Amino acid sequence: MSVPRARLLQLMEARCKLFETTFNPEGIRAGNKILRQRLKGPALAGYYPRRIWTMQEFQAEFRDLHLMVDDEKELDRFEHVSLLKARGKGAPKKKSGPPDARKKK
Repeated sequence: MSVPRARLLQLMEARCKLFETTFNPEGIRAGNKILRQRLKGPALAGYYPRRIWTMQEFQAEFRDLHLMVDDEKELDRFEHVSLLKARGKGAPKKKSGPPDARKKK
């Protein structure tokens, strides 16, 4: 005793309407499983601590008070770059102007 395929499809469709699932009789891959999941964005955003002020933002905020504030990291970076340049290991100079047209023959 076999049931016709059309009748099985009707029952599947009714079941999908009842349980609010996707009717997919051919079994084609769809993103429904992924789309039903909760979004991960809020959980990931809550994992990291809130961003605190950077030294540049701090200096910009209190610029009107004419406070002298040293950025230790920036001073260390300048010192490191100057030591590299003294040894000839610094970044090359940037090219300025349009390409050179002197090489035409």
